[in-house]
Amino acid sequence: MTLEADLARIADQEKALAFERFDLGTAWQLGALLREMAHRDSLGVAIDVQLHSMPAFYAAMPGSSADNAGWVQRKRGLVLRFFQSSYAIGRKLALQQSTLEEKFGLSSKDYAAHGGSFPLAVTGVGCIGAVTVSGLPQRDDHEMVVRALCTLQGRDYDELALR
Repeated sequence: MTLEADLARIADQEKALAFERFDLGTAWQLGALLREMAHRDSLGVAIDVQLHSMPAFYAAMPGSSADNAGWVQRKRGLVLRFFQSSYAIGRKLALQQSTLEEKFGLSSKDYAAHGGSFPLAVTGVGCIGAVTVSGLPQRDDHEMVVRALCTLQGRDYDELALR
């Protein structure tokens, strides 16, 4: 898939996966679903659901490391700054042959334009937080989150999956 096609599909994902309502119970359901997916497939990932500055769910699966917690924080920070998925921002920068530092003056110590963090948006409200997975290749981190959001919302993942 080309960068342009990825970006178009990610924009579709972000629009389609907005919630009508989202609260701490929904955050826990989402985190628990991601944890179950990781457990079932023996994935060494860290999972985080945050409502802006309030942590709602965190799990570190066997095989993950302290480095994953840092990646979660950096990817989540990017989503909460731009209200777009970290993978979309990374793809845009790749298309422009640029970096976060060159384009926005943002340090890679604080932000990561790598897949795995996705905005939690509420229709009519906007971005209220982020869900983040770290530990897989970036495209797989991103798609794990999308798959969980589709499952939670009763949507067909195959209609939104990156190809």
